Amino acid sequence: MNMIDPGRLHVTYNPPASIFAPIDHRRYTMTHSDSTGELFVTIGCEYDMSAINPYMRDEVLTEWVREEGQYRLNGRVYITGGEFDRQMAQVRYMIFKREMGTALAAIVNGDAGFFTYHPWLLDAPITIHFESIFPEYDQVVYFGTPRQYRWETEHKDS
Repeated sequence: MNMIDPGRLHVTYNPPASIFAPIDHRRYTMTHSDSTGELFVTIGCEYDMSAINPYMRDEVLTEWVREEGQYRLNGRVYITGGEFDRQMAQVRYMIFKREMGTALAAIVNGDAGFFTYHPWLLDAPITIHFESIFPEYDQVVYFGTPRQYRWETEHKDS
């Protein structure tokens, strides 16, 4: 689960974001190419709006926020603001839910060095807001913690 080809993961840091900082409002823009299977993660203090396809709206946007002294990785995905009918909204919702593990694995592993410097964040909760005008698809869903999306770095012999 959540295994992707590391060679297809492309990560860009937009300064002042770096492998070390910041934590507060560190933002991830995750997009992909349907034709090549490549995944793109931009890490910065702002979302990479140039990476977002305004017609497809298939990006995953996440950011670190501090609430009551605790960090959480909050995210959002766009289902529909009215341009898609209920049936298409359902399809988009189901695809986003099915593929969220891959998107989160790309984000967590794309920023692996950051977690080396801030290992306590591996146990922070991840919540994703599915944004839709249809109430049944407008939900905030808990997706565990970054730890469960890390790739194994050591392989045990059988």
